[in-house]
Amino acid sequence: MKRKILTLIFAAAAVMASAQNPKDVKLKFIEASDLNLSGKIFYDTPNPYHRVDTVRFKGFTDVENLQVRESSGIACTFRTDSRIITVKTVYGTPGWPQNGNAFSGRGYDLYIRKDGRWVYAESGVAPDNDLEQNYILIKDMDPVEHECLLYLPLYSEVNSVKIGVEEGSKIEAFMPFRHRIAIFGSSYTHGSSTSRSGMTYPALFSRATGIQLLSLGCSGNCKLQDYFCDVLCAAEDVDAFVFDAFSNPSPSTMEERLFPFIEKLQAAQPGKPLIFQRTIRRESRNFSNANEEYEARKMRMADSLMAIAVKKYDDVYYISPDASSPDHNATVDGTHPDNYGYSLWEKSIEKPLLKILRKYGIR
Repeated sequence: MKRKILTLIFAAAAVMASAQNPKDVKLKFIEASDLNLSGKIFYDTPNPYHRVDTVRFKGFTDVENLQVRESSGIACTFRTDSRIITVKTVYGTPGWPQNGNAFSGRGYDLYIRKDGRWVYAESGVAPDNDLEQNYILIKDMDPVEHECLLYLPLYSEVNSVKIGVEEGSKIEAFMPFRHRIAIFGSSYTHGSSTSRSGMTYPALFSRATGIQLLSLGCSGNCKLQDYFCDVLCAAEDVDAFVFDAFSNPSPSTMEERLFPFIEKLQAAQPGKPLIFQRTIRRESRNFSNANEEYEARKMRMADSLMAIAVKKYDDVYYISPDASSPDHNATVDGTHPDNYGYSLWEKSIEKPLLKILRKYGIR
């Protein structure tokens, strides 16, 4: 008799365990773009996960054309009481960044708001041999409403992002951020060398302040080009502009392009603050004389040009970020910061940036 009872108990436990297995949970799927996408300069692009419509805007190189179609800086914001969240992706071009990893390049990074703060919840990506499977991002949550912030891949073009939740659960859009601040920059702004897509310094700034940054980071290709200025001139409902504009161009390119860039943008977007960041100090300068000389020349040129610009033009500002740790270890490759370095960067610009924005009623 005892054996029969134990058998029934074990059988019931097995059934319960099976019912709790996410494979047996019935899911419903909703396209992320049918909820809310934050971080986009343009509300409506033919592909909702592209940052720029490359049919409308011309002039990009092949590499730049792909970069502006990548979903860096875009996040889906939603509320749900589901105990499980899954992601099913259709990639256009999955990314394989040399100095990043799968989580940042082609994966997802989930934050959930708790006690008024965005708290890391989970990150991940489907395996390389089955990238488009329904990937279980998180499970076993309490069945209460959670406010979710899901960052999309930094270095991939995606054509569809379907979010899976339990059948019968609630999922709805919401917008946790205020204002619209465009930010154009280099690989630093794009998110190179972060371990997760939510660890870019623009993402860190938005979570810390509640102010929405619209990322146009393009690795290696932020050189004050006229055709990128065309994109920013057409930016929709933007309150201010931030630039990481002195990391990629040579000193001579800065000298040639900076003032025409400012004048063209101000003519299209008058009265809005243009906040330029000095490039950060790269750790590759520590022992390489050639790197030291070139990086120092870039900084001197940027400093001299911006000393003129802030006097010559209204609404133009210059701030200095710092991504270096005292031990010089906050780097991945001597050029790009690691997560800690990007956190230092965000903290270094938070107060000066907010001080400037407050002058324009942006709080």
